[in-house]
Amino acid sequence: MPTIVVDVMPKPELLDPQGKAVSGAFARLGVEGFSDVRIGKRFELTVEGEVTDEILAEARRIADEVLSNSVIEDVVGIEVAE
Repeated sequence: MPTIVVDVMPKPELLDPQGKAVSGAFARLGVEGFSDVRIGKRFELTVEGEVTDEILAEARRIADEVLSNSVIEDVVGIEVAE
């Protein structure tokens, strides 16, 4: 069965405390080469049957209205993973 993957990230202008904590841990562990960390959410929606334009449109609606908080988050990706 196909899966639709939805990625949600905090808006760029907002602080990301989890990302800051991971970034600080990198520094303490001696991990170099990364200047920033942002942490988001990934949702996997399993589709029964074929992924049609209507199903993708419904996934977009659900992502915007249910899976993300439009005040503080952006839906940054919706893709079909076979």
